[in-house]
Amino acid sequence: MHLSEFDYNLPPERIAQTPLEPRDASRLLVLHRDTGEIEHRTFRDLAEYLAPGDVLLLNQTRVIPARLPAHKVPTGGAAEILLLRPLDDRRWLAIVGGKHLQTGTQLAVGQDDGEHLIATVVEQRDENQRVIEFDAPVEPYLDALGEMPLPPYITTPLADPNRYQTVFARQDGSAAAPTAGLHFTPEMLVDLKRRGIEFAYCTLHIGLDTFAPVREDDITQHKIHRERAVLLPEDAQIINQAKLRGNRVVAIGTTSVRTLETAAIRSAAYGTPYNDPDSVQATLASLADTTCPWRPVIAIDEATDLYIIPGYRFRAVDVMLTNFHLPRSTLLMLVSAFAGRDQILHAYEEAIQRDYRFYSLGDACLLI
Repeated sequence: MHLSEFDYNLPPERIAQTPLEPRDASRLLVLHRDTGEIEHRTFRDLAEYLAPGDVLLLNQTRVIPARLPAHKVPTGGAAEILLLRPLDDRRWLAIVGGKHLQTGTQLAVGQDDGEHLIATVVEQRDENQRVIEFDAPVEPYLDALGEMPLPPYITTPLADPNRYQTVFARQDGSAAAPTAGLHFTPEMLVDLKRRGIEFAYCTLHIGLDTFAPVREDDITQHKIHRERAVLLPEDAQIINQAKLRGNRVVAIGTTSVRTLETAAIRSAAYGTPYNDPDSVQATLASLADTTCPWRPVIAIDEATDLYIIPGYRFRAVDVMLTNFHLPRSTLLMLVSAFAGRDQILHAYEEAIQRDYRFYSLGDACLLI
């Protein structure tokens, strides 16, 4: 398939710049995959589409203040560090902005006469990615020295940084929020539980690699980067029990989708040798039509490189809740794989005509 097949025109005014209050006041476009029918609801109507015993899979990752203003030592030239993921206690993979940032360049984070860190560029990666090494573990300094890493299409300052966190965020590590989860309130979660809806949790720490532009015209040639995904045994058990009794698993966001489907692929391949144990894509290529109905998923803790495009066969996800995604993005390809490219693009066009709010701080879409 060609990249141009995943394009659409979005008026700039449709990009949400601020979150709605309360969280569950967002609109909800409901797309019925079997018929193509579209409904227009609000997010607090979500419970009407769920049944007792259904399981919501929530990504409990927490966004860290990963954007670090910096300056070069000793020249004072402006720079910026965006932390992507830790490599050990002092080394991080990061996107580094600034001029002439070669291996050996030192960057000061914070004020020289106050609390500060020194970061050294120790390796150059693709484009503006660098491996940097701090002179001390950076985590204790993030709240004081770091800023919330909002996507570049959000130009309005966020009045409350907690609005870029889900209410169930627990595990520090993301450079971006799992935005489909931003719509939930504590009261809504309590209400869903009272209705018999169950919850399972996963952790996928989101790096900006998730949003890396696809440059190849043939989308199959795009290489997706790896992100750490965790599904604990107790959560895998909740999912498997729901599947066995005929309930649905509702993935909240594309990060939950990739975690759940990675766990399903590993389950289907359990006990089967394959060429590259570190690559989900290699595992997937080694499977024909293997299914594991008695154990749909297994617990995982690994870096997933699962790249979902049309033609992918979903093994565990029954329903997907997600926001509206950028044109030509891997996330738009993922939802197209789940609901059909033509149906997704038609739904997006109707959402634009009806003034839905798009992207990270925008409205939600339920694919059932």
